[in-house]
Amino acid sequence: MSRQYELAGKSGARYRYTSLEEDRFLPPAGANFVIAKITKEGPTVVFAGETDNLANQSWRTSLEKARAAYGEAAILTRLNVTRAVREAERTDLIAQHEPPMNEGTAPKG
Repeated sequence: MSRQYELAGKSGARYRYTSLEEDRFLPPAGANFVIAKITKEGPTVVFAGETDNLANQSWRTSLEKARAAYGEAAILTRLNVTRAVREAERTDLIAQHEPPMNEGTAPKG
């Protein structure tokens, strides 16, 4: 069974993400994803993204870049069908965690 992690956004909302087993079947559904270094204290977010289709693996390039820059990194996902919901959640997480690979995308203020 995949491990779950709760990530807080700047708004105070909490989002439950599940570790992705990369070699398993992936649903062709919209999802948010974060790439994180997992420690005993929990995940440290290095990138937050979203996709219309988790199965097309558009996240793989970002995961490879994260592993090259930060060593061992894991991908965590959360299914969200609606694009507006995915984008709002992604913005909230970026504002809170300031992931280094999202530099320049965090909202100001």
